[in-house]
Amino acid sequence: MKYLIVGLGNIGTDYHHTRHNIGFDVADAFAAKHGALFRSDRLADVAEIKWKGRILVVIKPTTYMNLSGKAVKYWMDKEKIPVENTLVILDELALPLEAIRLRPGGSDAGHNGLKSIQESIGTNQYPRLRFGIGNDFPKGRQVDYVLGRWTAKEEPVVQQKIDKCTEVIESFASIGLQRSMNNYNNLTFPL
Repeated sequence: MKYLIVGLGNIGTDYHHTRHNIGFDVADAFAAKHGALFRSDRLADVAEIKWKGRILVVIKPTTYMNLSGKAVKYWMDKEKIPVENTLVILDELALPLEAIRLRPGGSDAGHNGLKSIQESIGTNQYPRLRFGIGNDFPKGRQVDYVLGRWTAKEEPVVQQKIDKCTEVIESFASIGLQRSMNNYNNLTFPL
């Protein structure tokens, strides 16, 4: 049983630990929890984790967000991982910071990483873990907000959610999407 875990983000220190890079942060935390190290490979930094009879291939695309689909498609094909065993982790403006949501698919909602993945794999029906980042920004400042860093007040909640997301990934790979959705989609992480 093989799974592809995709943390979305942008490479480079300018983007490190920004809201838009939360997928990278979750991927890093998941790899660290399992003692795995990332190596640079084709279109992504890659870590392989063997866990409970499963192989989890964790990638952080090095293509920049807008071309994430190239990396996802390449690694799905290379590792022969079906779309239902692929989990994409991303930042979500439409969810408050207190929430995470596991979904079987859906629209890209203007998220360039999801748009690229949908174009590359030919479907919007792939599992995703949406990490709520809230939308507390003045009109016209969405880009600054998304590419901005967490506030001191947000940091503890963000860390708590990152830890919980590593658990969600394990759940996805062990009991499946539907049961994991039932277990995690109603959690709240108060500020």
